[in-house]
Amino acid sequence: MKQGGSDAAKRAAGEAAAEAVEDGQVVGLGTGSTAAHAIRAVARRVDAGLDVTGVATSFQSRELAREAGVPLADLDEVSVDVAIDGADEVAGGDLVKGGGAAHAREKVVDASADRFLVVADPTKEADRLSHPVPVEVLPAARSTVADAVGELGGDPNLRRAERKDGPVVTDNGNLVLDCDFGAIADPAGLAADLSALPGVLEHGLFVGLADAVYVGSEDGVTVRAP
Repeated sequence: MKQGGSDAAKRAAGEAAAEAVEDGQVVGLGTGSTAAHAIRAVARRVDAGLDVTGVATSFQSRELAREAGVPLADLDEVSVDVAIDGADEVAGGDLVKGGGAAHAREKVVDASADRFLVVADPTKEADRLSHPVPVEVLPAARSTVADAVGELGGDPNLRRAERKDGPVVTDNGNLVLDCDFGAIADPAGLAADLSALPGVLEHGLFVGLADAVYVGSEDGVTVRAP
């Protein structure tokens, strides 16, 4: 698994994407260390007079937004104009997400947005997706989904919690299988196969959703169109 990039690169990407937010917009607030920089940058603009409403993608992003002073609304109350979110791996316009186990809500928010801006550091870029794909499953379906993932050529592993006994439990009360498929030749096909498995709530393949990818470095930000 790739090591995380520098905080400076993450901050550069997050802050650059936050500058794309316009007055009066509803903003999807992603989850993770790079998205957190975007949330803080949006908050500073709110403090300076920007009128926006945020939609959080996780408990973590909701708490950060509240602490930083970004007004919040529920997704069923608003329409999202622009979403800013990170990724565990980026290949063209396709992503693997779910390192924070928030990919189900992230996908709903990111897919509903008029524009979805991905923020990343250079370590997240790849020619082809190969990062293990997080799959959120109903607890009672863990074994059957794991067997089905194996039949699809994947190696599923139950994600274990850190600093506590037992597995990671998502904000939705479900479990996460990290499924290693090696290099993924057909992300769209695999995404469809995973979505069709009974017991799967959502998976971390985000195929064709990104409108722009902001890649930060210590020297600046490159904006890529998928």
